[in-house]
Amino acid sequence: MDDINPTDTAALEARSEKIQAKNRLAATTEVDDIKWLMSTKRGRRIVHRQLDKAGVFRLSFHTNALQMAFNEGNRNQGNALLALVTEHCPERYADLLNEAKNL
Repeated sequence: MDDINPTDTAALEARSEKIQAKNRLAATTEVDDIKWLMSTKRGRRIVHRQLDKAGVFRLSFHTNALQMAFNEGNRNQGNALLALVTEHCPERYADLLNEAKNL
């Protein structure tokens, strides 16, 4: 980590702007990656498999509380992927669902 004087507001602001720019680039890259992945049938199959493995399309209930917590954690990750897909390429998500019916 940088050794910045906590009273040097200019340096603190510059570091904050640098971090924000890095975060914006990471977010843009993530959106571009999702759009690229969803642009082909192969990519949509990969996404569907990941959503299915994560348990997005089923309940996470289990009589063992630890297993249910594990299932819910997996489902949460799948829901995050699903949110990215439906937010940034909803038309491709419809394609994914149609193609999954025909598997």
